[in-house]
Amino acid sequence: MTENYMDQIFWSTRNVAEYAYCPRLFYLMEVEGVFIPSADTEEGVSIHKRVDRPSAVSDDEEETGDTEEDKERPKIVRSLALSSSSLGLTAKLDLAEISGKAAVPVEYRKGKSRQITMSPPPDELEDAEEPTLVQREPWPTDRVQVGLQSLLLEEAGYEVTKTILYYATEKQRLEIPFDDELRTQALETLQAAKTCACGSRPLPLVNDSRCPKCSLQPICLPDEVNFQRVETPTDENLPRKIWPPRDDGIHVVAQEEGIRIGVKGMALKVSSKEGVVVREIPLVAIESLSVLGGVQISTQAVQVLADKSIPIAFLTSAGRLVAMIDPLDSVSADVRKAQVRKFDDSAIRLAISKAVVQAKIVNQRKLLMRNHQCLSDHVATDMASLAENVSSADAIETVRGFEGRAAAIYFENFSGMLKTDMAKEFDANGRQRRPPPDPVNACLSFAYSMLTNECVAALRLASLEPSIGAFHVFRPGRPAFALDLMEPFRPLIADSIIIAAFNRGELKEGHFLKTAAGCSLTNYGRRAFFNAYGRRMNEVVTHPVFEYRLSYRRMLTLHARMVAAWLLEEIPTLSFLTTR
Repeated sequence: MTENYMDQIFWSTRNVAEYAYCPRLFYLMEVEGVFIPSADTEEGVSIHKRVDRPSAVSDDEEETGDTEEDKERPKIVRSLALSSSSLGLTAKLDLAEISGKAAVPVEYRKGKSRQITMSPPPDELEDAEEPTLVQREPWPTDRVQVGLQSLLLEEAGYEVTKTILYYATEKQRLEIPFDDELRTQALETLQAAKTCACGSRPLPLVNDSRCPKCSLQPICLPDEVNFQRVETPTDENLPRKIWPPRDDGIHVVAQEEGIRIGVKGMALKVSSKEGVVVREIPLVAIESLSVLGGVQISTQAVQVLADKSIPIAFLTSAGRLVAMIDPLDSVSADVRKAQVRKFDDSAIRLAISKAVVQAKIVNQRKLLMRNHQCLSDHVATDMASLAENVSSADAIETVRGFEGRAAAIYFENFSGMLKTDMAKEFDANGRQRRPPPDPVNACLSFAYSMLTNECVAALRLASLEPSIGAFHVFRPGRPAFALDLMEPFRPLIADSIIIAAFNRGELKEGHFLKTAAGCSLTNYGRRAFFNAYGRRMNEVVTHPVFEYRLSYRRMLTLHARMVAAWLLEEIPTLSFLTTR
């Protein structure tokens, strides 16, 4: 990054101050633009609601005219934006008290000041016990923040001798002198922030106590990255159980022909063909929206969902992903650049291919051994041998050969895991995709399409490009990398859903429509499928390396972000989920 370009970049003082102590978080927020709200940030927004209201003059000035006393009173300017090209810095001050050429920046903080316990002088001690005194000090990041604001006010021509921090929990103002020490500290922090932003993404902090409350922890993955960087990991190095096992949001699937989706206040409104509102879902509870077939959605709904960072997937009635509307969130240039450059290396593509295919074969073998009614010994042996052979393959074509042979064995024995008469029809047809000739094939294709959609979303959350793959050949319109990520999860998610739904009687003969164009699910069939699908995606499973439990949906996201960390060389090896 050149010096001229750096002069044109403005750094937010709020983020410079608060995240300078953790370069990785600063990099994620200021360079990659990643921000996830938390309870703390929402509380901070509430506290700043009044002070962030822009004003050009004092709230105390009246239209009736100024008295001498009024003229001596400082003007209060709220939400004051300042910038300096010489410093390469911009800031929005919560409040500035201005008296002529003198200015005092006032920063609002939602919490408490730093409390330091001190002992009084010996001559003041009581005989009974040693009392203590509490001294209030600003937190280091708060000092830097008001220091940077003071520099900007000086650049604007004001004289600054002191700054004020208002801690809302205590409802007290803390005065800090703007001296040479604070000036030097602020400038050093600003320079460190610029240096951090010009380089590659720093590694995360090790076992830091602030990570559990950080909303960026699922993106930064400090414990997971550091655990895999240790040469000999032990139980003491295991990642802390910071992630909630599953998200509690609603993943909405609209699939009935003719229904309409709009917004009403703070709710997503679902209406029937006749315009009758059949359901209203609070927007705060929605994680994603999938629209199948001839479902209508208003532009207002699209805008509101995008504003709330809720992705919208458009699929055919058969479940094939057609398009995805993503909010204009951040896209990591470093991750995308690493993906493109690394995938030009055949050795990197081979490493990913071997990892995903070996995990897939292991999971297929385990699924057969658990669910097949009379699996012959040689099937399990052959698949174990194929999984072992993948690890020693020296070319992607060889890996594809092993994957194809394992898939042939797997689907030859797939019907043995089904306890329904429809298994015979699948056994006669084998695995066929376009068009699926029987209910089992139709459900497999539908499940794989939905899982592809989930993998595309997971890769986008990890700032990876779904169309540039390693194992699957990429071509226009094909989410090759999503198909790569999906391979180990096919038996764990999609195949398991189909086996359980047919064996429990959730999917029946009447849920399918057979025509000359093939077999497809009816509206009622898709509804039954999505009931089973939702349960499986929310089911929690133990990670074999990190030993904590996550839902399958969060497992997809975790693996996508670990792939990004591997491409950036933050972790040495890459592995995928295998069932025990």
